Amino acid sequence: MNRKFLFTALFFAQLFAAHCFSQTKPIPYGNNPSAGKYYNIRGIKMYCEVYGTGKPILLIHGNGGSIAAFSKTIPYFDKKYMVIAVDSRAHGKSADPKDSLSFEMMADDFNALLDAMHIKKTYVIGWSDGGINALVLAMRHPEKVIKLASTGANLWPDSTALIPSLWKDMVKQYNEQKNIKWKTDKEKNDWKIFLLDYFQPNIPLSAMKQVTCPSLIICGDRDLIPVEHTYLIYKNIPKAYLWVVPNSGHPTLIEHTDDFNQKVNAFFTKEHF
Repeated sequence: MNRKFLFTALFFAQLFAAHCFSQTKPIPYGNNPSAGKYYNIRGIKMYCEVYGTGKPILLIHGNGGSIAAFSKTIPYFDKKYMVIAVDSRAHGKSADPKDSLSFEMMADDFNALLDAMHIKKTYVIGWSDGGINALVLAMRHPEKVIKLASTGANLWPDSTALIPSLWKDMVKQYNEQKNIKWKTDKEKNDWKIFLLDYFQPNIPLSAMKQVTCPSLIICGDRDLIPVEHTYLIYKNIPKAYLWVVPNSGHPTLIEHTDDFNQKVNAFFTKEHF
């Protein structure tokens, strides 16, 4: 074959491949009709998206977040697992007009969702409020959790469990807004989820002994949750491992995507970590 012709053919093949790649749209995690479904769960329609096949992993986002928070997590894990990404109650597409909200309520939601999906046990990854939810789910429904990875969780709301500057800002916001009569549904919902973190959780360290599954407890070394608080969580869980991510803030799974995904996957798959 003429070498010039071969070179030209290869060149245009590469151009065509690059064009096709450039036309590939990113998956709209959190707003993907082909993967999304609503479930009637404990008085609300809970939205979740499922990707991949294999052993299940439940992903739980943080306060004010949605499934989209795991845009860098889902593509890694869906190659080996069935990834269940959920919009928590009063978040994303899982609307909840009720006034009350608690971590216990949300953990029971996830348990009911797993029942509705006929899933007996799952791995769990939780970030921030989702990390709290992962712990509470393991406390209230221990039979459902194989192993969990919790990053950026706290057990109570004050300046020892949140960095003092954050807690000071939250106290200021509460005092300035506590007497406002919110009008729109969004305003009411935003205030409800703010109050969730202002007054909750209220979990004593002794309750961590109820988390009986192997648990990877994570924080950044510059997290919104002090390392000392994360260490207390780790120390009080019987089968816990601690990972303080160097050079990281609160979003460990975003700032250190590759390390986070690989480390959590190793924890889930290896018998001895």
